Amino acid sequence: MLAALQASVAADVVEHRLENGLTVLVLPDARAPVVTNQVWYRVGSMDEHSGITGVSHMLEHMMFKGSEQYPPGEFSRIVARLGGQENAFTGRDYTGYFQVVGSEHWETVMAMEAERMHGLKLSEEEFLPERRVVVEERRLRTEDQPNSLVQEQFYATAFFNQPYGHPIIGWMTDIDAYTVEDLRAWYEAWYAPNNAVVVVVGDVDPEAVIAAAERHYGDIPARELPVRKPRVETPQRGERRSTLRVPAELPYLIMGWKTPVLITLDDPGDAYALIVAAGMLDSGEASRFARGLVRDRELANSTYARYSPFSRLDSLFTVAAVPTGDTDMETLEQALLEEIERLRDEPIDASELQRVQARVIAQEIFRRDSIRSQAFELGMLQTVGLGWEVADEYVDRIRAVTAQDVQRVVGEYLVPERRTVGILDPLPIGGGA
Repeated sequence: MLAALQASVAADVVEHRLENGLTVLVLPDARAPVVTNQVWYRVGSMDEHSGITGVSHMLEHMMFKGSEQYPPGEFSRIVARLGGQENAFTGRDYTGYFQVVGSEHWETVMAMEAERMHGLKLSEEEFLPERRVVVEERRLRTEDQPNSLVQEQFYATAFFNQPYGHPIIGWMTDIDAYTVEDLRAWYEAWYAPNNAVVVVVGDVDPEAVIAAAERHYGDIPARELPVRKPRVETPQRGERRSTLRVPAELPYLIMGWKTPVLITLDDPGDAYALIVAAGMLDSGEASRFARGLVRDRELANSTYARYSPFSRLDSLFTVAAVPTGDTDMETLEQALLEEIERLRDEPIDASELQRVQARVIAQEIFRRDSIRSQAFELGMLQTVGLGWEVADEYVDRIRAVTAQDVQRVVGEYLVPERRTVGILDPLPIGGGA
C-alpha cells in the first residue's frame, strides 16, 4: 500500500524572485478553471511583544478596511462580483490573504493585493468599530470556550520567554489598548515585498503569472526590515502544571512536551519520526488511544495527539483527552502516559507501523487535492524558512521512519522534564467562579 502512495509538486512549481525581494511561486493545475491567489507575509504573533500581542491579527482585519484605490469594503465586493471567495488568516509565524476565483480573474485579485501591500489607509473611523469586532471575537472563541481557555493557559505555562506562549488573537488588555499608530507602525515595518511570498495555484500559465507579478508588484520598493532578536526558550528543567477552574460541562486534559522542529534540528529524521509517533497514538479508530482509552478501558470520550515540525521555533508534541463521566483526571493522565511508555518500550509490530505510515501519507496526499491546500502548503513552507521543496520530501521521509526511530524519539523527547500539563477543572454551569 505504501508503494502506491505518492505526491509530487517539485516538477511543476515555478519560482521567481523580483528585484525588490518578492518571491513568486506558481503551480499549474488545470483540472478545473479555478485559481487561488495568496499573499503570505513573514510576520505573525511570534514577532509581537507584551503590550501589542495580537496586533498581527488586528492588522489582518484592517487590511479589508480601505486603501488608496479601494474604499472600505470594496475589495470584498469586487471579489464577490467576480463569483470568488476570499479570506485571511494569522498564525504564529505568518499572516496570509487569499482569493479563489475563476481562471479569467486571477490577475484582477493579484493587482488588488499588490495595491493594498503599499496603499493601505488606516483611519480611526474604521479602526474603532473593528477593534470592537476583535474584542467580541476573542470573547466568543476563547473566553466563552473553556477548552480554548485552558489551551491558552497551557501554552502560556509551557513557554516562559518564547513568543509561542502568547495567544495569536492577543490578550484582551492589549487588544483594548491598541491604537491606529500601533497598526500603522506594524504595517510599515513588515508589509513589504521583500517580506512576502505570492503563491498562485490553478489553471494558469506560469509565464503569464510571473509577468503580471512584475507589473503589479515590481514597482513597490523593498524596505529595511526590523532585526529579529533571538527568541530562544529558557531550558525547562521540570514538569509544569496549570489548572483552570471555570464553569464547564466536562473536564479536559492537555499535555505537551517541548520538541524541536525541522528548522532547529540537525537530523530532520527526528521530526518525521515524531509525526509517525503522533499517528500511532491517535490516527483513527485503530490507533492506540482510540483502542486503549476510548473503546477497551472506556476512560475517555475523545483523544488526540498532534505534532507539526513546520514552524520557525521549537514547538510542542501535544496529547489531550476528555474523560468519561466516572473517570478522574489522575487516572486519565496516567493512562495517557502509560500508552506513551508502551510506545517507547514495547516492540512495534511492522504491520502497525506500515498502517500508520500509509494513513499519514494518505492524509497529506488527499489534502493536496485542493488547489487552496496546495497553495497553503507551498506558502507556509516558504514563509517559515524551510523552502517549498520540503513538500516533495514528505512522503519519502515518512516512509523511511523505522520502529526504532519512533521509540528513540519518544524516549528522547517525551520525558517528564520537558512536559507541561493543563487541566480544566469544571465548576457548575450557572455557579460562580
